[in-house]
Amino acid sequence: MIRSLITVLFTTLALLTSQGAAAADVNQASAAELEAVKGIGPALSGKILAARQQGSFKSWPDLVERVSGMGPGNAVRLSQNGLTVAGAAFTPMAATTGKPARPAPEAAPKKPAKDGAPAKAQS
Repeated sequence: MIRSLITVLFTTLALLTSQGAAAADVNQASAAELEAVKGIGPALSGKILAARQQGSFKSWPDLVERVSGMGPGNAVRLSQNGLTVAGAAFTPMAATTGKPARPAPEAAPKKPAKDGAPAKAQS
């Protein structure tokens, strides 16, 4: 009796956890499969399918560029929820042109005061 109860419990837990993370490749998934990914609703799946009619997505930057409403933030979230592009998960570098981000411009050196005393920091 207890053994069958434990078996039912583990089976139920396995089913619940497997339904939580739906994996789908954007180039192969149907509308229903896309909508099974947490964060994709009917509107976004329709945009993805419409853009896919023009050709398969080559990469995450291609998907982000061709589907309105799909920015790097959404790409991160959807990738974490199981969406892939050509079998690849999203990486932040993939959202850019492949080049590292430009460093922040350096602050201009402070000019000394006219009387030779060091300049005060401006706030």
